[in-house]
Amino acid sequence: MPATISSCVVATNHSPRIRGTRVVRRYAKSSSGVEVQQTVTDDTCSGELVSIGELSARTGLTVRTIRFYCDEGLLEARRSPGGHRMFDAGRAVDRLALIRRLRALGLGLDSITEVLHGQLSLAEAVAVESARLDVEFRSLAWRRASLRAVGTAAPVHRAERLALLAAAQDGGAVYDGIVQFWRRVLAPVARHRIAEWVCGNVPEPPHDPTAEQVVAFAELATLVADPAMTSTARQHYWRHQPETITHRQRLFDEVGELVMDVVPLITAGVAAHTGTELDRFVRAHATARGESDSPGFRRQLWIAARDPGRRVDRYWALTDQLNRSQLTVEAVHRWLLDSLSLHESGAAPDLDCAHPDNVGTCR
Repeated sequence: MPATISSCVVATNHSPRIRGTRVVRRYAKSSSGVEVQQTVTDDTCSGELVSIGELSARTGLTVRTIRFYCDEGLLEARRSPGGHRMFDAGRAVDRLALIRRLRALGLGLDSITEVLHGQLSLAEAVAVESARLDVEFRSLAWRRASLRAVGTAAPVHRAERLALLAAAQDGGAVYDGIVQFWRRVLAPVARHRIAEWVCGNVPEPPHDPTAEQVVAFAELATLVADPAMTSTARQHYWRHQPETITHRQRLFDEVGELVMDVVPLITAGVAAHTGTELDRFVRAHATARGESDSPGFRRQLWIAARDPGRRVDRYWALTDQLNRSQLTVEAVHRWLLDSLSLHESGAAPDLDCAHPDNVGTCR
């Protein structure tokens, strides 16, 4: 599969979030408040009435369990003239069977109550529980990979590995931390544009990570948690004197369009070279600073980009490791800066101008 910058549906959250369902209790939690308080008469009997003991015998549930369901509002009961609980046999048996089946699937009492009271369909309740389990399984998979990462580390490095992973025991939290980091770096770019950028440049934690992937994410989390990293990454991303940029959103958008045009060249194996793409890159940076494309500005841009710093290099190396074949904006920037280096050194490579991939790039 060729390397590309991915497109994805922008969501408010990187990963699944379960909004817990909470039932609004119709009755207080007491036997006198929960039950339908009717005295059994010929007028109120809609079918065969049985005592709690008889209902227990028919369903195989203990009296204590049936009483608990009554107190929780899951099962209707009536009172005999003597004050004993009485149940409509058919309805009670059917309802208890449904409760047992839902409990067997792992549904909680809140969800079951909502289903029985018509506040939630069975399909909706099952979907909520399934989503909850997805989150739980992802959490367990992350923990398992973390344990394996500690266990497989060399004894001399095991304590260091343990400290690294202990601070990154939730893949979703690690991802959110990286996203927040880039919001700080890219500010004041519009939030929805940053969200689109994140989709192609911030790796999401896999559902079933390997030990190596968990270690890589943990190291990313450590890097972005360092306050100094924000200013370092901002300097690297915005290049020469970012404080002089007066049209940051415009620069972000123009470079973003250029990135999408350069990706096919990198995918096709076209080497960095001077030409239209480099001109657009320099012009976008110059215009955003109120300057013009000149030899002096190109040299300043080149000098500012020569040494991104060890931590920035490490950040993108880890990101490339996690993204595998998917290109990031950093890969495109490197290609463009290599082109700028060729321009500055005067060592632009000879291009085959007849090659379709090089049409429009030869000067």
